[in-house]
Amino acid sequence: MAATMSTVVGLASSSLSGVSSPKKTCLSSGFLRSPVTARNPLRVAQASGGRVTCFQRDWLRRDLNVIGFGLIGWLAPSSIPAIDGKSLTGLFFESIGTELSHFPTPPALTSQFWLWLVCWHLGLFICLTFGQIGFKGRTEDYFSK
Repeated sequence: MAATMSTVVGLASSSLSGVSSPKKTCLSSGFLRSPVTARNPLRVAQASGGRVTCFQRDWLRRDLNVIGFGLIGWLAPSSIPAIDGKSLTGLFFESIGTELSHFPTPPALTSQFWLWLVCWHLGLFICLTFGQIGFKGRTEDYFSK
């Protein structure tokens, strides 16, 4: 009886007789660690003194020009007498004086002070936001075309 060499079909056709095949194939799996280490793009050598940073240090990029022009840009239209011959700024400051006249007691929920406070500050913050977008967009050439 002659010994026959049987092979297992499957993983790189390895034989059972112990004779290695002349062609070596590398098997890889998603479960095994890669021999090449992956680089973390956030961890750059000597960046920020070894700390990982995702944002610029000055991410707000505040500028006093925006605050100054934004405040002037809101005070001008809010000082136009459009509400029964009075301006929004005048009504807001007048309501502050009224509420301070009975100081330890807080303003009532039905007081006009809350309406003027919300309207005046909402307009101011919208003006400052658009001022920041416009001023920084112009200085960093976002709108050039």
